[in-house]
Amino acid sequence: MERNITLEVITDGNIEACRDLCNELMAFQKSQATLAPEAFDAMNFDTRMKKGFESALESQVVVVKDNGVPVGYVFSTIDMVEGETNAIPDWAPVKDPSTAQGFYPDWVQFPQKIGLLNNLYIRDDYRDLKLGSQLFNMSIDWLESHADVDLIFIYISNGNDAALNFYLNRGFTYSHEVFGGFIKAVYKEKKTWVF
Repeated sequence: MERNITLEVITDGNIEACRDLCNELMAFQKSQATLAPEAFDAMNFDTRMKKGFESALESQVVVVKDNGVPVGYVFSTIDMVEGETNAIPDWAPVKDPSTAQGFYPDWVQFPQKIGLLNNLYIRDDYRDLKLGSQLFNMSIDWLESHADVDLIFIYISNGNDAALNFYLNRGFTYSHEVFGGFIKAVYKEKKTWVF
């Protein structure tokens, strides 16, 4: 069958088309993890994407389909981040919470709205089509279009160096290790955005 690729922004709030893809992403992250891969056992569509989508101030989900079948997606949110949001969650594989860095570095001023590129995933058979770059660009364009957002963060699971390099090569700056290295954080500030 010939490919018929479409990129669709979900506007009706029904993100169910991403369920299998999100679960595949969580399994992929577990397979790549060198630190606490078992922590991914509790991560799935319901605990990660659906929960984040429902709690976000604003969100955007773009799904890539081939002949109507979802083969990739990007999920982005705008959240109001308070100081206590930076606490170490129960699921984090941290031995000593008093020494572990949370999601945000010390220089971030709270409260403020922060943009997040939460998930970006493309199935293997479609990665050579540069769909990841298209989804990334759509996400960043949407995040940067919010005048009251000065920071964008992306969190990369440990062991996924290809994703880390993907974001670093697209203008993001390495920030810090989250939860003792379980996650790596990269960011971009509004002053570096090009309009």
